[in-house]
Amino acid sequence: MARHRNALPVSGAQPFVTDGGLETTLVFHDGIELPHFAAIALMRDAAGRERLRRYFARYAAIAARHGAGFVFESPTWRASADWGERLGLAPRELARLNRDAIALLAALRASTTEVAGTMLVSGNLGPRGDGYSPASRMTVAEAERYHRAQIDQFVDTDADMVSAFTMNYVEEAAGIARAARKAGMPSVISFTVETDGRLPTGMALGEAIAQVDDATDGGPAYYMINCAHPVHFAHALEAGAPWLERVRGIRANASTRSHAELDEATELDAGDPEDLGRHYRALRERLPNLAVYGGCCGTDHRHVAAICEGALGH
Repeated sequence: MARHRNALPVSGAQPFVTDGGLETTLVFHDGIELPHFAAIALMRDAAGRERLRRYFARYAAIAARHGAGFVFESPTWRASADWGERLGLAPRELARLNRDAIALLAALRASTTEVAGTMLVSGNLGPRGDGYSPASRMTVAEAERYHRAQIDQFVDTDADMVSAFTMNYVEEAAGIARAARKAGMPSVISFTVETDGRLPTGMALGEAIAQVDDATDGGPAYYMINCAHPVHFAHALEAGAPWLERVRGIRANASTRSHAELDEATELDAGDPEDLGRHYRALRERLPNLAVYGGCCGTDHRHVAAICEGALGH
């Protein structure tokens, strides 16, 4: 029997909050070593699981203060097969950790009573390779085969959807959307862009969304933008362009630095939370269906609170 799954955001009518930069918070604020930037490692012991509970509970409380729903994104961005091998995780253990991550968030959702809106649990997917560089690219079919394994690990859990973040080329995004559809899971695709507002391949954001929709018969439930500051992509949001209606979420970086500069940085650039909130308010005016508000690299609870203040108006 298919599991009941909660309805995903379909417009900006009900706002949803999500978390900030999980990995940068763990590394730079909490002083935790994360091999390969893989937060899934915290699921291996009780202390790590408790740290994740506290982290997500803090953001759920922000959503509650603003009368918004909340999206729990599992700490599985680097928990697909290749990354598991790099981490020294056997396939069976990796699959268990993926499922346990959803169970942890589902239990936290069940115990969180103060959030008035819908609470969603998302199985988080990341790129097979480097999130900033599409140097090694798969075909759509290869990407579908590769990511299907992790998606299948979420199917019989309490995950409402799968969300693929920091996608930097079309074929991988389309492969994930196809795999999710065949597995019976709603999917969300989040692209990252460079300082010129284009994907690392040079493709325009609107063209990338159109190509994925064409390749998957409109497979993704919606699209997001993540791992870039609004100053990098706001100018690419062409007024009146039909593809803007497909963008329903933003998880921006705190820093205005480029990906290359962030890769070389040894200290965290936390930017200006209040200024970031003002940028989100401007984005809300340009994106008619914007519904999901969160952060990415360098952001923490201060940034997400400021985003809510700026974009949600209370």
